[in-house]
Amino acid sequence: MAQPASGPAKGPCIAPPTAAVTAVHPVDEKLKPSRLVPAALQHIAAMYAGVVTPPLIIGQAVGLDAAGMTRLIAASLLIAGVATLLQTLGAGRFAGNRLPFVNAASSAGIAPMLAIAETSAPGRQLPAIYGAVIVAGAFCLAVGPFFGRMLRFFPPLVTGVVITLIGVTLMPVPVGWAQGGDETAGDFGAMKYLALAGFTLVVILLIQRFGRGFVKQTALLAGMFAGTLAAVPFGLADFSALGSAPVAALPTPFAFGAPEFQPAAILSLCIVMLVLMTESSAGMLALGEICERRTDGATLTRGLRTDGIATLLGPVFGGFPTSAFAQNVGVVSLTKVRSRYVVAAAGGALLVLGAFPVLGAVVSLVPMPVLGGAGIVLFGSIAVSGIRTLAEAGLDDSSNIILVAVALGAGIIPLAAPGFYAGFPSWAQTVLGSGISAGALVAVLLNLFFHHLGTHSRHAVALKSS
Repeated sequence: MAQPASGPAKGPCIAPPTAAVTAVHPVDEKLKPSRLVPAALQHIAAMYAGVVTPPLIIGQAVGLDAAGMTRLIAASLLIAGVATLLQTLGAGRFAGNRLPFVNAASSAGIAPMLAIAETSAPGRQLPAIYGAVIVAGAFCLAVGPFFGRMLRFFPPLVTGVVITLIGVTLMPVPVGWAQGGDETAGDFGAMKYLALAGFTLVVILLIQRFGRGFVKQTALLAGMFAGTLAAVPFGLADFSALGSAPVAALPTPFAFGAPEFQPAAILSLCIVMLVLMTESSAGMLALGEICERRTDGATLTRGLRTDGIATLLGPVFGGFPTSAFAQNVGVVSLTKVRSRYVVAAAGGALLVLGAFPVLGAVVSLVPMPVLGGAGIVLFGSIAVSGIRTLAEAGLDDSSNIILVAVALGAGIIPLAAPGFYAGFPSWAQTVLGSGISAGALVAVLLNLFFHHLGTHSRHAVALKSS
């Protein structure tokens, strides 16, 4: 039956395309609405709290009013929707990994952006932040095609330190929220605020303990909803600003001012961008295994290019550094629903939410103590993710132990002693004043020192973890 590669052999070759049409890969499967909608809702529930966290924290830090907070949240939702749609559906061979992959504003950039805000003049904090984010996005686009060769400098040993520091250094934020949010207020830290935060936390814990499936996935949102309802009888929830929010409107370009480009701020966020690219790369590799569709170099490049595009263009409308959402990779693994169109539907829902600022206003009106109770879970979970990564990074090696110890110490200095770098130049305060960027920088340098400079096969564990 064998035939030469020409002539009559062309006939039998027609059959495979027909077979390919009938055997659709699970990633490319288009589900019926009865299956697609519930699966998409699970992804929205898993990501929503994380999407609105950066604008909530940054908006509070720079003193935005209710209208400004509404615009910032709407922009974050809009950019997350666009980035997720681009990632899942793709744009030819240029962008999009075409996996069930969620892209949105990452919590990793919060601490460096807070450091930028603290060193910038009032009214110029957001322009300085957005200028740095734009350059970080361009930096991602420039190094993305070559990033695969750089991954060995960002092994789990390094990324584990950074992820742990993200959760640890951000913990003062929800603690301040739980006390009322306004440190200048006379009743800051009052028992009524702490009780409300504690109630929210207990609701989340109960749902996590006794909930199942979709209910368990919505624990954070359900806890915030219950906490807000509990706040109403005590006058701790103010819904007056809801009536002034526009029902439908698109974000205005540069609504918070033209971007300003400060070298120290740019350096800080470019360091964080490298960490975000590592996180995205790890997520794509893991998702490729889960979906049984291997992530090759071209897929990795297209995925990182999507991160860069969203990070570069996001600040035009009020967005922040964009990266992968690891919790949604977990949703895919848990539900076994691997269709990228499910996540695309979730991205479309975020896009719609961003186009209706009144929905963003609902989130901004959640009382601070309620956000504090939920934030303790959210940021604590980030720290746990970092600890899990470190546990798999070969901590039985003494060099690795020293590396993690020093990097974590460097990252915790700004938290333990906020005035430690007060005598340093302003550019150094911006870079080192963020525990995340300081810890990441030290971890990368020590990884080079212990495992790359003048060594070849000395640390098998570290090379394996790379």
